[in-house]
Amino acid sequence: MQKRNRTAWWLGAMVAGSLMLGGCAHRPNNAQLGTGVGAVAGGFLGDAVFGSTLGTVGGAAAGALIGNQMGKNSDQGQRRSGHRHRHR
Repeated sequence: MQKRNRTAWWLGAMVAGSLMLGGCAHRPNNAQLGTGVGAVAGGFLGDAVFGSTLGTVGGAAAGALIGNQMGKNSDQGQRRSGHRHRHR
């Protein structure tokens, strides 16, 4: 049971760190958002499937890579179609 609490603590720390770093960006693009969301989702999924710290960290890393790539693809699509919002 104590190992499960430690994993939950590390996962919470990763989520908090992601949110703090994400707050540093003025207007994060989709790649940045995808990285953060993918890391959190991957961490949860890795913990659920493997039940270990390694599974949590590996899931977070894989989720971050996948989320980043999906966000990059979305950013490129917005640039091509001209739907990027601009400040005056």
